[in-house]
Amino acid sequence: MTLALDHRSDSSLAWRNRLAAWTPRLVLLPTILASVLYVLIFTLWTLWISVSNSTLLPNLTYGGFKHYVALWNHQRWTIAYTNLFVFGSLYVLGSLILGTFLAILIDQRVRGESVWRAIYLYPLAISFVVTGTSWRWILDPSTGIEAMLRNMGFENASFDWIVNRDMAIYCVVIAGMWQASGFAMALILAGLRSVDQDLIKAAQIDGASMARIYRRVVLPSIRPIFVAVLVILLQFAIKTFDLVYALTGGGPGLSTNVPAIYVYDLMFQRGQIGQGAAAAIMILLALAAVLVPYALYMAWRQRREAANG
Repeated sequence: MTLALDHRSDSSLAWRNRLAAWTPRLVLLPTILASVLYVLIFTLWTLWISVSNSTLLPNLTYGGFKHYVALWNHQRWTIAYTNLFVFGSLYVLGSLILGTFLAILIDQRVRGESVWRAIYLYPLAISFVVTGTSWRWILDPSTGIEAMLRNMGFENASFDWIVNRDMAIYCVVIAGMWQASGFAMALILAGLRSVDQDLIKAAQIDGASMARIYRRVVLPSIRPIFVAVLVILLQFAIKTFDLVYALTGGGPGLSTNVPAIYVYDLMFQRGQIGQGAAAAIMILLALAAVLVPYALYMAWRQRREAANG
């Protein structure tokens, strides 16, 4: 009798253990299935449309790479890619530098640290559409900084970057940096707080200044954090659509046109779904050029850490 009860108890415990092991998988199953459906299948569908004879309506017959050739021969696409390079470079570097600077300031254990962190992180809680709309009001010559300066008596004040073809892209950079620098600050600050304090104390005993300690000891030790922030910001830059659309609409002219806006225009304004799909695949390749090396780097780093114990 006792053996039967013990066997039943062991079976019940094993069943509960199996259920506990499978519960997270069952919870994640709908998300995994949705990801397979909406990412993998629709990506393959877009890839096929890009090499088909599709124009206004889908045509599943194979058409070769004519949409890609037409895309790269179009001046607007080359301008969009150039704008993406300019915006992405300045946006990522500016957000990293500003975020690092803010993180170092807060790392000094300033009074009201939680308040400052909340202020710097606040832009991250705002959608890109709201950010673009707000900065459009600020930068518009008729309602923003220029109008304010003229109302203060500076009649010759001029700040018309948003309507200047040569300067409009920098308005997008400023708005993007305002939103992303707090995100960079949060991750970098977490990295700074994880640095072994014994290293800092040893450097102080050797007579190193705080600037030198940060430059030679602290910041190099959180290099993986910088790599992660860099990759995430590059993703934001490549996929940028709503910020640019709300701020400038891609104008004036084509001065702030980016690939995502061009894809939208091809598919939903002109009805050229084949060429639009080709443009979407090019954006996907740009994302892969960022994510695949990062994934390989993380896998290599994990193997090296495992080998080193």
